[in-house]
Amino acid sequence: MSLTLRFLGTSASRPTVERNVSALAVVREGETLLFDCGEGTQRQMMRYGIGFALSDIFFTHMHADHILGLTGLLRTLALQGRTEAMNLYAPVGSESMMWRAIRLGSDKQTFPINVFELSPETPLKRKGYSIVPYPVDHGDKAAIGYLIAEETRLGRFNPEMAKEIGIPEGPLWGKIHKGEAITLDSGRVVEPGELVGATRPGRSVVLTGDSRPAAGTVAAAMGADILVHEATFADEEQPRAVETGHSTAREAAEVAAQAGVKKLVLTHLSARYSRDTSDLEREAREVFANTIVARDGMEIEVPFESGEAD
Repeated sequence: MSLTLRFLGTSASRPTVERNVSALAVVREGETLLFDCGEGTQRQMMRYGIGFALSDIFFTHMHADHILGLTGLLRTLALQGRTEAMNLYAPVGSESMMWRAIRLGSDKQTFPINVFELSPETPLKRKGYSIVPYPVDHGDKAAIGYLIAEETRLGRFNPEMAKEIGIPEGPLWGKIHKGEAITLDSGRVVEPGELVGATRPGRSVVLTGDSRPAAGTVAAAMGADILVHEATFADEEQPRAVETGHSTAREAAEVAAQAGVKKLVLTHLSARYSRDTSDLEREAREVFANTIVARDGMEIEVPFESGEAD
């Protein structure tokens, strides 16, 4: 069961030659979720193989470098004859801004568009996983991050042993795999623990959007497989990070260390680091070794624990 991240824009505030502004696609079993939609995102999607057959766009906040691409993407979808609904999710207080972006340059929409305001800690339940918005600190701006958390998976079922016991392949296998004891024709009761291993954790990914180091991020990211944290500045610009509600690479690494995540990915880089990210990488790795700096087009596959395929 695949779960991948595709970075469509990794620059802060404005695009550079090397980097577009904020957008990240999460693809799980063929379902695409788009997080933020900066200017030019639709072209980045085409460039990096992210199809337009998506139904959900999530926004961390309403700054221009995170939302300006929405108008163009919606217009393109309309011109392509889309009829399926599009769902847009954003922090509380964002609906009017969303509709301004939706209606800009368009007399009418050719497909339904739904706008939902999300309160932190109110999960959106999906098949096999949840999307949980959580509070971040971006100055006085209404902003949220997102936790994508898969459900705990059933333990592995042992079909060979089931056959040895005399359980015929079919509905009884499904019952015992789901935790139900079964009674054989012989009268023997077979408990699930005889044939099913321990439950297995699902995967989790945390996306901060724009934020200072935040307690909400630490709580959401505890033990996460991947933390995607903004790192707008290096240490030399730490006062500027505080002033603008952003983080340094070192601060992002401190969050990762506190949360005990498996991997930290830095994004939302100031234009001054667009070509050379070595300072950001070095400063973060001094605190948290398993750190990488995202680049446009980078794809990261999120493995199951122990590298298992399912």
